[in-house]
Amino acid sequence: MESWHRGMFFRAHRIVRGPLLSCIRREGVIRRTRIISQALLGVAVVAGSLATLTPAAWAATIPVACSQNALVTAINLANSTPTSDTLVLASGCTYRMTSSHGGLTNALPVITTPIEMIGPATVARVSLLPFRIAEVATTGNLTLTTAVTFTNGSAVGNGGAILNRGAVTLTGSSLYGNSATLNGGGLANVDTPSGTAPAATFTRSPVSNNSALLNGGGIYNGRRGTLTTTGVSGSPMFITGNTAAVSGGGIAALNSTATTLTQTAVTTNHAVLGAGGVSRQNGTMTTTSSPISANTLSNCVGSAPAVPNCTG
Repeated sequence: MESWHRGMFFRAHRIVRGPLLSCIRREGVIRRTRIISQALLGVAVVAGSLATLTPAAWAATIPVACSQNALVTAINLANSTPTSDTLVLASGCTYRMTSSHGGLTNALPVITTPIEMIGPATVARVSLLPFRIAEVATTGNLTLTTAVTFTNGSAVGNGGAILNRGAVTLTGSSLYGNSATLNGGGLANVDTPSGTAPAATFTRSPVSNNSALLNGGGIYNGRRGTLTTTGVSGSPMFITGNTAAVSGGGIAALNSTATTLTQTAVTTNHAVLGAGGVSRQNGTMTTTSSPISANTLSNCVGSAPAVPNCTG
């Protein structure tokens, strides 16, 4: 029996030894971050008398060719391990999403692990069927860096571009021209009565020309959610040209935990019934060097308590 176990171990060892040695010869060193484009190496595991293959738990940098299928495959690959993975999108590419791949409602597979997308690139819905661009699960963490744009998402529900249950970070990226039949034309932090609440952070990442049939044409920060937006002095982050049929054409923060706007200009947004700029109901809100102006029907009227540093 001992010799049989030993034989199983060496056979499992040979499964991974060849590819690993080949990688070492090509690269000269073993990298902590592996570049994986089409396949994920397996690791042989011997448990008792059984040898099985499990996905490697290495963080990966994954180049993504300019096609819908390549992007979907890369996200599924990244979701297959709990480690943080980086998807390097094809520079200047528009990923044309012609069908949904995260159930019937999402262009991309649901994000369940930490995934960063690096541009410049655009992910766009190109279909007569309505579906948002991305949904982030409670375990997920989506980061968009260096001019990644989500556009033309169309949600039957909340979150036209992104429905967030976990964490979302945009840096130098944008949400443009998305729509939702409920809340959050650009992004919706979903109402979360208990458990882990969603968090969204925007840094120098404009949110423009999005729409919602209820609240938060640009961004909806729902129950217990947190929202942080940040620009730079002399060049604020813009939330502009968004529309809501009820309130909060630019931003609606309804019963959220915290909304913090710094160097953020909320301007020329529109709401049909309530505040066209920022609508607030309960929760903590802080505005610093963040002009809220030229919104219709009003900038912040009807908010309770009032939006700090906002008049009209």
